[in-house]
Amino acid sequence: MRTLRIAVAQFQPEDGDKDYNLSVIEKLTAKAKEAGAEVISFHELSVTAYTFFKDLNRKEAEQLAEDVPGGKSTRKLIEIADKYDMILLAGLAEKENGRIYNSYVCVDKDGLVAKYHKIHPFISKYFSAGDRYVTFDLKGWKCGILICYDNNVIENVRATTLLGAEIIFAPHVTMCTPSPMPGRGFVDDSLWQSRKMDPVPLRMEFDGPKGRQWLMRWLPARAYDNGVYYVFTNPIGYDGDQLKNGNSMILDPYGDILTEIKSFDDEVSTALITEDKLTLAGGYRYRNARKPELYGNILSSLHHSQTRPVWMNKTAQ
Repeated sequence: MRTLRIAVAQFQPEDGDKDYNLSVIEKLTAKAKEAGAEVISFHELSVTAYTFFKDLNRKEAEQLAEDVPGGKSTRKLIEIADKYDMILLAGLAEKENGRIYNSYVCVDKDGLVAKYHKIHPFISKYFSAGDRYVTFDLKGWKCGILICYDNNVIENVRATTLLGAEIIFAPHVTMCTPSPMPGRGFVDDSLWQSRKMDPVPLRMEFDGPKGRQWLMRWLPARAYDNGVYYVFTNPIGYDGDQLKNGNSMILDPYGDILTEIKSFDDEVSTALITEDKLTLAGGYRYRNARKPELYGNILSSLHHSQTRPVWMNKTAQ
C-alpha cells in the first residue's frame, strides 16, 4: 500500500525579505526531516510574504518577481531540497513573458517538479491570473495545487480531482479579515502582543469565527466531497499589516484532521497518508455516481468571474 509522510509548516514572514524567509523555510525543512517527513508544504507567497503586495506599485512588484526555475529563490529551494533530501513546496512571485504571477512551485533535489499560477489573484492588480490546472507525480502519488481563493470555488477542486489528483496542496494567507459572515473581522494587535503571558484570549480569537471556525465550514467539505487528501498551509502572526492564525493542517478523504498546528511560533507538523482511504471515502463513490450529461452545459455556461473579497473594499478598511 502506498504511503507518504507529509509536513505542513507555518511561520511569520518578513515583507519582501527573501533571504530571511528562505532561511526560515530551510530551518523548518530540517525540522520536518528530523520528524521523518518526505514532503513539506509552505504557505502562499512564503518566499516574499503576501499582504503587503496590495500597497506596491508595478515596479516594486516586478522587482520582487523572479524567473522560475532560473531565479535565485527557486534555485535556493532546490538547494534546500537537495541538502535535506526532501520534496519542498513554496510560494513566490514569478515573472513570465512580461507578466507577474502568484506562483507555487514544487521542487526536489533534481530541480523543478511543477509550478502553478493562482487562478483567482486579487491582492495586487499587477498579478495576472493563471489559466490552467496542474497535476504532477510525487513518489507515486498524483498531486494538484490550488492557491487560497482558488479553493473557495468548488469547481476548481472538482476539476483538479477529475484530472487525477489524490492530494491537493492548498497554500493560503487567509482568515481574520472582515466579512458579511457574523463574527468575522480583524484580530486586535494587543492579543498578539500578550500571547506569551496570556495566550488564551488569542487562541479563542484564532479558533473562533474569525479564524478556525470559518475554515471548518468549507475545508473538510472539499476533502470529503472529492475524496482527496488536503494539505492546508497558512502563516502565523503578521503577514503585512494583518494577523493570521496559522492552523496549518492535513485532512484525509473523510474530511478528518490528521494533524494541525496550534502553536503561535514557527512550526511544522507531519502526518502519514495512506492510499486505502482514497477508495473507501464517500467522495470516491460520489465521483463515480456523477451524471455530467445532466449538468455539463449548465456548469460550462458563460459567466463573468468576480474575485475581490469584502475586506479589500474601502468600507471594510
